[in-house]
Amino acid sequence: MAGRYFDEWTVGDRIAHEIRRTVTETDNLLFTTLSHNPQPLHLDADYAAGTEFGRIVVNGTFTFALTVGLSVGDTTLGTLVANLGYDKVTMPKPVFIGDTLRVETEVTELRRSNSRSDAGIVTFRHITLNQRGEIVCQCLRMAMLKVKPS
Repeated sequence: MAGRYFDEWTVGDRIAHEIRRTVTETDNLLFTTLSHNPQPLHLDADYAAGTEFGRIVVNGTFTFALTVGLSVGDTTLGTLVANLGYDKVTMPKPVFIGDTLRVETEVTELRRSNSRSDAGIVTFRHITLNQRGEIVCQCLRMAMLKVKPS
C-alpha cells in the first residue's frame, strides 16, 4: 500500500510526486464532453483561436481532477476513508494541450476525527505546476484517513 495512515503524517510533510502527465487533446475532449461542458474555449479550435489565448484551453476541472489523481498514490492510496472536501481551488495560469503537469503536496493540518476513533483528518495543499514551473492549479483537500492498525 502506497498511501500513509493518519498517524504517519506530520504537519509540514512535503512530497514532490514522481508521476507526471502530458495533457493530450483526447484528455481534454473526453473530459469536457463526459462532463457535458459545452464551453467552446475547450472544444472549438476556431473559436479559441480568436480569444486572448489563441488556442484551446484545457478544461479547468480536468486540471483539478488530475491534480488530485497525481497525488493519490503517495498520499491516500489504500488508507482513505473518504475525501471530505476541497477548498481554495484556484487556477492561476491556463493549461494547454501538450503541457506536462506535476504535483507537489504539503500537509497543512492534522486532527483526529471526532466521530471515528479509527480515523483522522489530513489537510493537503496540492500545487500543480507545468513544464515551465508555473502554478496552474492549487487547492486544499481534506481527507479522512485510517489510523494505522495496531
